[in-house]
Amino acid sequence: MKDRAPVRSATLHDVAKAAGVSPITASRALGRPDLVSEKTRARVQAAVQETGYLPNLLAGGLKSRRSLMVAGIVPALSVTQFLPTVQSLTTTLAAEGYQVILGQTAYDAEREEAVLNTMISRRPDGIVVTGLVASDRARERLRRSGIPVVETWDFTDDPVDMLVGFSHDRVGRATGDYFRARKWQRVGVATGGDPRALMRRAGFVAALGREVPTAVVPAPSSLELGRRALAELLGRSPGIEAVCCSSDTLAHGVIVEALSRGMRVPQDLAVSGFGDAEASAHLLPSITSVHVDGPGIGRLAAGLILARCRGEAVARPVVDLGFELIERQSTAAGAAPDAGPVRASAKA
Repeated sequence: MKDRAPVRSATLHDVAKAAGVSPITASRALGRPDLVSEKTRARVQAAVQETGYLPNLLAGGLKSRRSLMVAGIVPALSVTQFLPTVQSLTTTLAAEGYQVILGQTAYDAEREEAVLNTMISRRPDGIVVTGLVASDRARERLRRSGIPVVETWDFTDDPVDMLVGFSHDRVGRATGDYFRARKWQRVGVATGGDPRALMRRAGFVAALGREVPTAVVPAPSSLELGRRALAELLGRSPGIEAVCCSSDTLAHGVIVEALSRGMRVPQDLAVSGFGDAEASAHLLPSITSVHVDGPGIGRLAAGLILARCRGEAVARPVVDLGFELIERQSTAAGAAPDAGPVRASAKA
């Protein structure tokens, strides 16, 4: 086979030639269309379609100091609870001409630092991080970069820059208070090993006022790991009557394992989750969970980035969206299948 000659990308000069205008006029028609006539704009747009021209955003960014790119950092795309946030973030930014590029950290602090270093070197117009930036070096580098940063899905009084989230400790305590009110004595925890899940577990234990058997599984969680976690808990505490799970996925696995052993949920084993996954309200039994406004987090984070890009002052750089504990069949013994959820809200 003969080597193919490299295909040259169309340039602004090609567009100008095809439209029969000067390069300056072509540039104005694309960048400042209000400065040229409607007829000229139409000719230039037709030439763009004919030549397949795409503007060099990097060159434009060097002049405007804008890349029109926002970096989104997530632990893993397989974690469904983060997807509504990513979707609303992407949609809100796209409406203003910005695109999101994603990086995954796999719940690893060193990998997070490497991903952030790569993103910073690309000079995005903003960075949105799921959780709090773990590395002190990365936090300092972000602050020195001058890039707007929004940490999400967590809470602290000392964010890198801006924050939209909620307190995981308060989530754990609210769930612990719920378990305590139900007067369950033989309680266990099935949790992922990531810092946010362990923080919820600590809050849960603090609310109960005593230690409880705990099965820790690797993050991200899965239905299989939920089944494995309940098997471990039952091996250590055969009479366990209620399990608090760090995600709805784990809770689903715990329920499947319980049913496979002939246990009734919630009569023999009550189960709660976290994240309020879309399927949780429709499973049988439906899963009691903690609802977080994931889309709201994405929209607010995008709004903070856009405001900073416009040079506007941000009145509320730290936003606590709180959460809702939604009671469903998996903990409500005797509840009818079509019974509505019981909600309890909390904000810091």
